[in-house]
Amino acid sequence: MEYTGFEAAFDKLPQGYSTGTYNGRRFDLSVRRSRDGRRNSLFARELAGTDIISFNLYRFSSGKTSLKPCEMSAEKVVAFVLDFQPAT
Repeated sequence: MEYTGFEAAFDKLPQGYSTGTYNGRRFDLSVRRSRDGRRNSLFARELAGTDIISFNLYRFSSGKTSLKPCEMSAEKVVAFVLDFQPAT
């Protein structure tokens, strides 16, 4: 994967359920990670709208990763992860 900063930003997101903002809109967020860190997923839903972000991220023992967006572009997923601000 060649998205600068994407994996680091994803790794900073809290495991489980949380809320936050993206582009001035509130989202609820669910992040799941397998114990070995190889299988990861994110599902986010805009609280006052209809936008959804969903993807799976696979990490291989070779060090490579595979981003699998669910019915949306990889660019949309990457922009969300890079700019999402968890609620404090």
